[in-house]
Amino acid sequence: MPWLLQSLPPNLSFTHYYSRTRSRPSSPPAHNSITTTTTTTQLVVVAASTKTINEDDYHSTLRALNSKGRFPRKSLGQHYMLNSSVNEQLVDVADVKEGDVVLEIGPGTGSLTSVLVNAGATVLGIEKDAHMAALVRERFASIDQVKVLQEDFTKCHIRSHLVSLLECKKSLDGESQHAKVVSNIPFNISTDVVKLLLPMGDIFSEVVLLLQEETALRWVESTLRTSEYRPINIFINFYSGICNMKDHFNAFWLINSVPGVKVLGLLCIGPELVTGRDPEYNFKVPRWNFFPQPNVDAAVVTFRLKQAADYPQVSSIKSFFSMVNSAFNSKRKMLRSTLQHICTSLEIEVALRNVGLPSTSRPEELTLDDFVRLHNLITKV
Repeated sequence: MPWLLQSLPPNLSFTHYYSRTRSRPSSPPAHNSITTTTTTTQLVVVAASTKTINEDDYHSTLRALNSKGRFPRKSLGQHYMLNSSVNEQLVDVADVKEGDVVLEIGPGTGSLTSVLVNAGATVLGIEKDAHMAALVRERFASIDQVKVLQEDFTKCHIRSHLVSLLECKKSLDGESQHAKVVSNIPFNISTDVVKLLLPMGDIFSEVVLLLQEETALRWVESTLRTSEYRPINIFINFYSGICNMKDHFNAFWLINSVPGVKVLGLLCIGPELVTGRDPEYNFKVPRWNFFPQPNVDAAVVTFRLKQAADYPQVSSIKSFFSMVNSAFNSKRKMLRSTLQHICTSLEIEVALRNVGLPSTSRPEELTLDDFVRLHNLITKV
């Protein structure tokens, strides 16, 4: 038996169950927000004794690595999935259907690619490792719906690749569509990947990523006035979300405009619709599902991307995020100090009061909406 197969983990069995967390506030009470309560449902993968996973889940991955004489490279953050049921759940979360165009970052041995193809998707894989790119090309050589590029995702021209593929699909099917992203990405490039993908709502409808669980929780659960609340949370909320208040007023108008139907009073809207549900924590993936086994667990998170028309209205997106990043450079300092390169402390204090915030506000106390209103005021000073 090749040396790599000697690293085969013990045969495990799996089952899936839904665990419902206790009700908790969807966000902490704030000076300008309404406290709401939601209940989160998580799909968790755990060890059990009811169903035995086929050993090919392990052996096929390890034999594929052996075929190229490869060992997972730490520098590339390579941790290969050994449990095909996790790949199936990943594709199910993304609701991949026949005819979908899917971007896969780091296809590795092609285990997730295979599930995507079986779901009827056309797959564009971006693989940095030349040996693994060759392996996936060979594996799917007879399948036209798989294309693999050997490139560093953080440096490639992904927009041009996807636009070309979507235009080709449109010429064949006669319909325009958005692509999806479904990937088990190297943990060490998670932030880079999200920063590249989320502003591309004109290309992608949703992004489903398998991330380090700590990162997933930080992006999903971080709340105001905590050390985990960072510029990346503002960035994610700016570019992803399923709805906004404008949608609800439009819905209210449509209901009242239907002949014979009249709704009196305010339209009742669930709190999850007002605040949006993105990013969404889907399920946990324990570390023993990977080879080599990482030191941390993973989790799947979904981002639903906004169209440009739904972005918060700021005079300049570039200057907005420049202001946000500057605000967090010294989190213990007040905004009237960290933003002095934009305008004077007095002008910042006046702007803060004009948006209903204390003049002593710190960055970790501001919501996305607060930052938007503050930016639009101080850039006019």
